[in-house]
Amino acid sequence: MIAPASRLRAADVLRLATISVRSRRLRAALSVLGIAIGIAAVVGILSITRSSEANLLTEIDRLGTNLLTVVNGQTFQGQEAELPVSASAMIGRVPGVQHVAPTAQLTTANVFRTDKIPAYETGGLSVRTADPRLLATLNGTLRQGVFLNAATERFPATVLGYQAARSLGMAVGPGARIWLGQHWFSVVGVLDPLPLAPEIDNAALVGVPIARQLFGFDGHASRIYVRADTARVVAVAQLLAPTANPEAPDGVSVSRPSDALAARVAVAGSSTALFLGLGGVALLVGAIGIANLMVISVLERRTEIGLRRSLGATRRHVAIQFLAESLLLGLLGGALGLAGGIAVTVGLAANRHWSVVVPQLAIWGGLGAALGVGALAGLYPAARAARLSPTEALSSV
Repeated sequence: MIAPASRLRAADVLRLATISVRSRRLRAALSVLGIAIGIAAVVGILSITRSSEANLLTEIDRLGTNLLTVVNGQTFQGQEAELPVSASAMIGRVPGVQHVAPTAQLTTANVFRTDKIPAYETGGLSVRTADPRLLATLNGTLRQGVFLNAATERFPATVLGYQAARSLGMAVGPGARIWLGQHWFSVVGVLDPLPLAPEIDNAALVGVPIARQLFGFDGHASRIYVRADTARVVAVAQLLAPTANPEAPDGVSVSRPSDALAARVAVAGSSTALFLGLGGVALLVGAIGIANLMVISVLERRTEIGLRRSLGATRRHVAIQFLAESLLLGLLGGALGLAGGIAVTVGLAANRHWSVVVPQLAIWGGLGAALGVGALAGLYPAARAARLSPTEALSSV
């Protein structure tokens, strides 16, 4: 009479796979931790990068990609070129231009909280002339006070950029004033941050008429902000240099500030590969830990293997048992790492006021990588366990 073939049900495989995990909890936990750290690193890196990119792209959409800047460049002789006084008015006539706002840095004046501060301690702040149209051109908003207008631009009044106000510790209020170029100026407004115009963030803005009167401003702008029709940005950009300075268009530099923000997305994407490589190293360490645990487990459980083989278990059954145990460790590490990576992403996003983006690749790729690592780590121990004959295994008793 032929004995029925030995079978191993899925429930039996799961029960057998948990034996070592339940009986050697500390050792299993340490092995799982190695996988968890690697998966958490991979998931966290992908999620944080994607959340940062989403926030940056949202910021670019909010600020607009249709802001252009016209800056005085250099002549062929290497000298600083000068934008004509009529440059702003000429640019305003270009088809597709919506707003134009000229500014100029006043090199004869510096920004100080009081008149007691040494002249060399400028703090990296500058004084700039500003047109009342600047706020609309930059799509800027006021944190406090009012912006320069037809009245205040004729008097010693200033509007501070966000970083300038923070550096000076100034706010709008009765008696709020700063020392600009040997003159006291009342602080009438503070701007919100302007990511596309960091030079404005670090400046004290004054009107053109008062700059002519007190600082000898000659009317030549050093930077002109241009807001163009979104559909015609490229065409407008091509016309700005010859329009601003027809006699020397090569001495005019035209740029789009949003390109710098967009470049940060590419930089973040390129650095992601490096950090993913570090996460891969952590996964490799975790795989070695699981493989080491499984090899030791095979050596310690030779008697169990021999007994099971004597009772009818086949080589395949033994291999499946140890491979399932390795897969279980990998899955536990993957789940723990996934939870940890998402938790880190949520915490960082909340701290920086980002929207949380966890890509599907991070979730399923992380779990898949954990299972793959568990399978690879368990192949050799499973094969070694399967090769043990009942006689050889029981002889070690």
